[in-house]
Amino acid sequence: MMARLRVSYEYSEAEDKTIRLGLFLIVCGIVSLFILCFCWLNPTLQNIQCKPANCTVLSVQQSGEMFECTFTCGADCKGTSLYPCLQIYVNNSESYSQALLHFNEQQLLINPKCSYLPPCTRDNQKNTDSVLKQQHDWTKNISQSFTCFFDQQRRPDDVLLVRSHDESVLLHCVLWPMVSLLVGVLIVVLTVCARSLAVRAEALQKRKFS
Repeated sequence: MMARLRVSYEYSEAEDKTIRLGLFLIVCGIVSLFILCFCWLNPTLQNIQCKPANCTVLSVQQSGEMFECTFTCGADCKGTSLYPCLQIYVNNSESYSQALLHFNEQQLLINPKCSYLPPCTRDNQKNTDSVLKQQHDWTKNISQSFTCFFDQQRRPDDVLLVRSHDESVLLHCVLWPMVSLLVGVLIVVLTVCARSLAVRAEALQKRKFS
């Protein structure tokens, strides 16, 4: 009688595959949660520390320096070209001091001396023309106010035009790994519960006929 009950607790091939699928989703959820938190969550939290402020353009000028950028011209083709340094100084409402405007944090890290990094091309003149266009557009906005982002602790002398990451990135970093984890747990629990109920029903039926 006990031997028969032990045999009845064995999972079928379909149930075994379902449990493996659930365990796979659980592992994927845990691994992806760690990876996303390491790659995205930390820089996003730092980026969110930038407070919004009202910025007013004070001056738009070229520093006179030329900087190198790297362009690609094929799978194994790379080269360097030059672009002039455009500097846009603004006054922000948080510190009431002059700061250098940058498009985003990536450009700030690449070149902290310049406000605008043009798309890098082989032709130096095209790079210069792209910078001149930005200079012309921003010159028209002198004394105009706009929203910028400012971090007093990390970058007191710089402001960002846009943030690279916002609160939505935090949501995606946590939401999708948790969905995978919860679905995996649900699959395993439901499969085990269904098998347990089937075994109990089988045991009751055997008791009636014994």
